[in-house]
Amino acid sequence: MLARDSWWWPGSAGCWEAGDRDRQGAWGAGGKGRPANPRGCMEHVPAGLVLHEVLVVPPQLALLYEEVLYTIRHRLGKPEHHHVADSQELYAYVQKAFGMDAEEHSIIMQQVKELESPIFCLKATVKEAKGILGKDVSGFSDPYCLLGIETKSQEPSHPDHKKRMKAVVKDLIPEDQIHRTQVISQTLSPVWDETFILEFEDMETASFHLDMWDSDMVESVRHKLGELTDLHGLKRIFKDARKDKGQDDFLGNVVLRLKDLHCWDDRWYQLEPRTETYPNRGQCHLQFLLTHKKRATTSSRTQPSYTVHRHLLQQLVSYEILQHQAGSISWDGELSQHASTVLYLHATQKDLSDFHQVMAQWLAYSKLYQSLEFNSNCLLHQITSIEYQWVQERLRPEQKAELAESFQSLLTYGISLIRRYRIIFPLSVPRSTERLQSLLRVLVQMCKMKAFHELCMLSPDLPQMVSMALKVVGTGESLSIQNKLFLPLLLVEVIGDLQQWMMCCCCAVGEAAAFIHRDGPLALSNFHQWFKEAVPQWLQKAYTIALERAQRAIQMDQLTPFGEHNKHSTSTVDLSTCYAQIVKTWQQLNWPDPEEAFMIMVKLVEDMCKIALMYCRLIKERAEALSLSEQNEGEAANRLCVVVNNIKQLRLLILKLPSQLDWAQLVERTEAVIDQQQIQHTLHNQLDSAVSCLDHEVRDVVSLPLSHCALPNASLLSLQSIIPLMKFLESELQYLNEHLVQENFKSLLVLLWHHTLAVLSAAAGQQVPSTQCYKKLHCALKSLERCFYAEGCGLPLETLHTAAFLSLETHLALCSSTSRKLIQKYFSNRIQQQVGARMVSEKYGAVTIKALYRPSEQKLRVEVLNAVNLIPLDSNGSSDPFVQLTLEPRHQFPEVVARTTQCKRNELHPLFDEAFDFLIPPEKCRQEGACLLLTVFDYDTLGANDLEGEAFFPLCHLPGLDADEDQADTGRVPQTRLPLTHPKPTGDEILRLLESRKGDKEAQAFVKLRKQRAKQSKETE
Repeated sequence: MLARDSWWWPGSAGCWEAGDRDRQGAWGAGGKGRPANPRGCMEHVPAGLVLHEVLVVPPQLALLYEEVLYTIRHRLGKPEHHHVADSQELYAYVQKAFGMDAEEHSIIMQQVKELESPIFCLKATVKEAKGILGKDVSGFSDPYCLLGIETKSQEPSHPDHKKRMKAVVKDLIPEDQIHRTQVISQTLSPVWDETFILEFEDMETASFHLDMWDSDMVESVRHKLGELTDLHGLKRIFKDARKDKGQDDFLGNVVLRLKDLHCWDDRWYQLEPRTETYPNRGQCHLQFLLTHKKRATTSSRTQPSYTVHRHLLQQLVSYEILQHQAGSISWDGELSQHASTVLYLHATQKDLSDFHQVMAQWLAYSKLYQSLEFNSNCLLHQITSIEYQWVQERLRPEQKAELAESFQSLLTYGISLIRRYRIIFPLSVPRSTERLQSLLRVLVQMCKMKAFHELCMLSPDLPQMVSMALKVVGTGESLSIQNKLFLPLLLVEVIGDLQQWMMCCCCAVGEAAAFIHRDGPLALSNFHQWFKEAVPQWLQKAYTIALERAQRAIQMDQLTPFGEHNKHSTSTVDLSTCYAQIVKTWQQLNWPDPEEAFMIMVKLVEDMCKIALMYCRLIKERAEALSLSEQNEGEAANRLCVVVNNIKQLRLLILKLPSQLDWAQLVERTEAVIDQQQIQHTLHNQLDSAVSCLDHEVRDVVSLPLSHCALPNASLLSLQSIIPLMKFLESELQYLNEHLVQENFKSLLVLLWHHTLAVLSAAAGQQVPSTQCYKKLHCALKSLERCFYAEGCGLPLETLHTAAFLSLETHLALCSSTSRKLIQKYFSNRIQQQVGARMVSEKYGAVTIKALYRPSEQKLRVEVLNAVNLIPLDSNGSSDPFVQLTLEPRHQFPEVVARTTQCKRNELHPLFDEAFDFLIPPEKCRQEGACLLLTVFDYDTLGANDLEGEAFFPLCHLPGLDADEDQADTGRVPQTRLPLTHPKPTGDEILRLLESRKGDKEAQAFVKLRKQRAKQSKETE
C-alpha cells in the first residue's frame, strides 16, 4: 500500500543525485552478475538512490482525500458500462490508494457528510438539428430553442403511445429559468452550438426539457405571397390567417430524465410531436455534461481545479504502479476501473477540458517515471495528445512554467540514463533494446513538440547531447564490441535526424573492431564465450521459426479431431512438436555459465508463453472464420469443443515445461549466484501467468453455450418455467460430454451452475410477495441441485454449495415460510444472538433469573433475582427499572398473559427477588423459537416507558423439562445471567418479509411491536 509520506507532489526537476550514484541495471549489487530485475521489461530504480521530492504533510493529504470522498459522495449521472457503479467499492479503493486506516477514513468521511452539497449543474450544448419541419410559406422555418429543467419528474412519453406529452417549456418552467437560443433564419438544418448552464437540486426528480419553435414575425400578405413557391405554401398562408399574429409554431420537443444521462453524453435525439399530424419532426444534436458549482471542500475553494486534479491523478497513478510492482508485473499505462472511474468523475464534476486533463497526465507521468518503475511508452500518448491540442493561450503563466520544467527535467533524466546505458540497458537482459528504443523515441518526440519549442527558451541539440552522453563513458575505457555496434544502429533506427552522425560512429567502431587480440593460447575451457554474442540471435531465430510454424498449422487446421479416439485437432500436434524442438535445443546447448544459462532459460520460457497466448487468439479467430463461411450451427458447436480441447492440451504442455527443461537442476547450479525469490518472480510467475491466461480463455469459450439458456419472465413463473432449462441440460450437455475432454466438461458445468443460480436469484428478486411462487422457486432450486449432482457423477456437493447457493436457498426458504414460521425463526435468531452476547461485554447491563419446569404440574416457575449495570435513562443520572416477562411467540402461548415486577426507584442495580408461575404444556416448550422474553423498562410517569434492554431465555433448555417426575429441586437450580441487548434499528430480513405481507394482520401486529422496540434502541447502523 502506498504510504502517505511518500506521496509525490510536483516538485523540482532534479529528482536524482546526479554524478554521485549510478542507476542500478539488470546486474545488481547482490553479487557478481546477479540479475536485480530479470523481467527486463521495466526501467530499473536503484535501491539506495535518494529521491528529492517534496513530502506532503498529512493535513495536505487529508484535504485531497476529502476532495475525492466528496467527489464520490456527490457523483452524478448514470455510470458508464466500463466504470465502477458501486460507490462503496470506490470508497474502499481510495482508502487503500491513500493509505488511510479505518479510523482516519471514518473521521474524514464524517467531515465530508457535514459539508454543504454542491450546486448540481447540467451543461447543455445545443449543437444543431436536421430534418425539421418547414412552417413558413417559403418551405423553411426560423427555428430557435427554449430549454430548462423541470424540478418535478414527469415521465417522458413512450414513442408508440398515442397520448403524448402536450405541455411545453413555457407552461412547465418559470420564465426566469428558461434559456433561449438564437433564431436561425430560413433553414431546415440549423446550427447553434450554444451552451447553457442549468442548475437543479435532485437528480432523481429533475428532467430536461427542450422545445423547438419556428419564430413568426408579423408580415404582410403581399410579402408572404412574394415568398410563395408551391401549393403547400398557399395552405400555410391560410393556416397563418387563422392563428394569432406573431404566434410561433411548435416544431418538436425533447424530454429527458437526468438520471438516465451519463456524466457526459453527446448524441442525436428525436424531436417528439404534440400531435400525430407530423410524427417525423427531425432530430436535434445535444451534448450534456453534469458538473458541480461551489464545491464545499477546502481544495476546491483554495486551489485551481486543474491543480487539484493533477494531485489526485498523481496519487492514484503512484498507487497503481506500486500495485503492479508488488505483483511483479510491468505497468503498461492502463489504469484500473476504479482509478479511471474516480478520475473521470472528478474531471467531469470540475468541468476540466480534455486538454487540461492530458496536461495533468503528462506532468504526473513524467514526474513518476523518474522515481517509479514503468514502461516509458506510457508517455507517448500524452505527447501526441498535447501536440494535437496545443494552443499556448489556453495556459496560465504558472502552467506554462510547470510544463517547461517537466520537459527539461525529463530530458536531463533521460540523458543521464543514456550516459549509463551499459548498466541500465545491457544486451544480456531481454528487451533491453526495446526499452532503450522506447526511451529515445520519447525524448525525440518531446523535442519535436510545438509546446517544447515555444516554452523552452533554448532548444537543445539532442544529437549533440546523446553524443556527449556516450563519450562520458571514457576514451581510454575498453568498451565491448556488442555495445559499440548496438547503440549506433539503435539510434539510427529511432532518430532519423541523427543518421549521418550515427553512420560516422559505426565506421569508427568498425575500424576499432577490425583487429581483435587474443592473448595466449586458445582456452577451450571457455569456448562458449565464442558463441555468446550469437546466442540472442539463435534464440530469436528459434522463436520466429516456431511462431511461423504455429501460424501455418492454424491456417491449415480444419478444427476436426484428427483421430478416432482423439478430441484434439492437428494444430496441437504441430505446436507440441515446436515445443519439443525448443526443449531439445536447450538440452543440447547445455550452457556452462549458470547466470547466463538462467537468462537463456528466462528467454525460452517467455517465448514459449508468447506462442501459447498467440495460439489461443488465432485458433479462436480460425473457428470464427470457419463458422461464418459455412453458417452451420452444428459444425460451429463441434469446432467450439475442439478449440476448448486444444487450449486445454496446450495448458498441459505448458505445465510440463519445468520438468522437461529441468528447472530443478538449474536451481541447483544457480543457487550460489541467483536468489531463489528472483527465480520465483521470473520463471514460476511467468509460467503461472500464462496458465492463468489459458484458463481464462477456456472459461470464455465454454461460457458461450450459456447464451442459449434462459428462464422465462419472473412474472409468469410456474413449475413449467424450468422446462426450457431442463431440456437444455438433457440435450446439450449430453452432446458436450461426448465431445469435450472431461476436465473441460466439468468447467462448463461449474459455469452453468453459477449462471443458473444468477438466473434464479434474479427471478426471486422480481417476485411479488407470494409464498406459493417462492415455494415453486425453492422446489426448482433443489431439483437443479440434484440434477447437477447426478448421484455423484456430476459436480461434488462442495462445488454446488457455493455462497450464492446457500444464500439463495436460505432466502427462498424464508420467503416460502408462513408468517408464524417466520416469527418462530425470528425468535430463534434472537436466541442465537443472546448466546453470542454472553461472549461480549454487557454494555446495556444484565438480568439474573432462576427458571424451573415441573412436568407433573406443567408449570414454569421463574424467579427474577436482580439486574445490574443498567444504563441511566433519567435526567438525574439514574433509572426506575422494572421487568416485563412474556412467553414468545404469542401465537404459541395465546392464553398466557404478561407479568411485571415491581418498579425500583432510582436504581441502576435493582434487586427484585420476585417469582412468577406460568402454566404451559411441555411440548410447547420444545417448539422452535419458544422462549421467555425479559424486557427491562425505565418507568416514566409521562409518556412511554424507555427501553433498558431485552433478554431471551430458550424454553427448550429449561431445567426439569427432560428430567424424571419432579426430581428437579428449586434450591439446586443454577442462576442464569442474561446480557441485555437492543434490536438493530434497521431490522432484519424476516421483519422485512413480514412487513411486505400487508394482508396478514398477525404479521403486521408483530412487525409494529418490533418497530416500537427498534425506535427505542441505542444500537447504531
